Amino acid sequence: MTDLAPVAAVVVLAAGGGTRMKSKKSKVLHEIAGKAMLSYSVSAAAALDPRHLVVVVGHRREQVLEHLERLDDGVQTAVQDEQRGTGHAVQCGLEGLEHIEGDVVVTYADVPMLTGATLRQLVAVHRSKGNAVTVMTANVDDPSGYGRVLRDGDRVRGIVEHKDATEEQRRIREINSGIYVFDAATLRAGLANLDTDNVQGELYLTDVLTYANGHGKQVGAYVIDDVWQTEGVNDRVQLARMNAEMNRRILDEWMMNGVTMIDPTSTWVDVDVDLAPDVILHPGTILQGATTIGEGAEIGPSTTLMDVEVGPGAQVLRTHGSFAVIGEGAVVGPFSYLRPGTILGAEGKIGAFVETKNATIAKHAKVPHLAYVGDAIIDEDANVGAGTIFANFDGDKKSVTHLGKTAFIGSNSVLVAPVDIGDGAFVAAGSTVTEDVPAGGLAVARGRQHNAEGWVGKRRPGTKWDEAARDSTNTVHPSVIESREK
Repeated sequence: MTDLAPVAAVVVLAAGGGTRMKSKKSKVLHEIAGKAMLSYSVSAAAALDPRHLVVVVGHRREQVLEHLERLDDGVQTAVQDEQRGTGHAVQCGLEGLEHIEGDVVVTYADVPMLTGATLRQLVAVHRSKGNAVTVMTANVDDPSGYGRVLRDGDRVRGIVEHKDATEEQRRIREINSGIYVFDAATLRAGLANLDTDNVQGELYLTDVLTYANGHGKQVGAYVIDDVWQTEGVNDRVQLARMNAEMNRRILDEWMMNGVTMIDPTSTWVDVDVDLAPDVILHPGTILQGATTIGEGAEIGPSTTLMDVEVGPGAQVLRTHGSFAVIGEGAVVGPFSYLRPGTILGAEGKIGAFVETKNATIAKHAKVPHLAYVGDAIIDEDANVGAGTIFANFDGDKKSVTHLGKTAFIGSNSVLVAPVDIGDGAFVAAGSTVTEDVPAGGLAVARGRQHNAEGWVGKRRPGTKWDEAARDSTNTVHPSVIESREK
């Protein structure tokens, strides 16, 4: 990117009502690829290194202001209490900046695909041509609803809004993006001369171009080939289309960088996700937030990860996870639920129908299936049997359970926190453990088995169970005998 002197100001228009979105949330806060549309617009504006970056707010401005506070881009705000058109919005944005000199860029908060590089190119063209005004335009197949660009060769004579256009003007395919660079003095003078003599009864920013032409100033255009960068979002249909196009571009870029997408049409990757080479994403994979996937890891199918770190060579199958860490070579799934605070070590395993929360599971440790592991510290090589519950909540507070190295928890056990199972210790299947187990010890916490001989014949005579019992040789199965002898 070539060096470009800073512009005097960028005004981002974000005050519109967005009524077609039919939402309690500000239109500009609806997300594309995991980020609010406003975030994209502010980032693009910041790429110009403006001396003033102003966001004009209005509708649901409390929400917008709260979002802007989280963005560290030196944003100033201005309020447009009454929506009286784009010209009026820019007037509001420039209040307090009446004496600035240089270039002023005007853009919108609902054009998420507009890039900082494109804005820099727009400013570069504006300066190289010596224009007083430069408008970004695009040629589209269906210009319905857009303002049309009226030309005299390279000179832009003006812009006519669709509702004000004649039938001949409506046949023009070059449309106004609404994105401009103005000489500050020309913009101030043009805004001061705006009126509401139009179908909408509003102050049109486009009339500044007419003013500039009438005073002999150069007005030009920068025609962009990538029409998507000029597209705004006004309703949920457009939001979905924009999301799909942004996702397509994100996936294409990752595939060109060595990531395999088995089915890109069913794979969604947010803009801040980071993928290493040789990652494989299976159908139905959704990667959100700041998720990172290490080299050679395999994700999916049917997996959703939000803000999850996955190490190299790991496998994550049919899993939902958030704010978790999965170590190198670890295996997760299918049907696992990793809640915030889950940390799985290298070569570890979280298996089928396992839910974890605030659990640190060290390398080579395994929770293979059918378990709840909450507020736990599990050391290396420990194994948790099927059906085990870490009872971490007593109705008032949550407590921690610790399993030492190579500890073995038999199936269908309940570990009532806080409890410590020592290194190399065993818990017998079916136990409810309420006290610490010393290293190398065995905990058996269950009632003694009692067999009632002949119970079926007495209580269920003539049934299939009675018939099976009568036909039985009543001998222990050879496989069980073999297991006992090992």
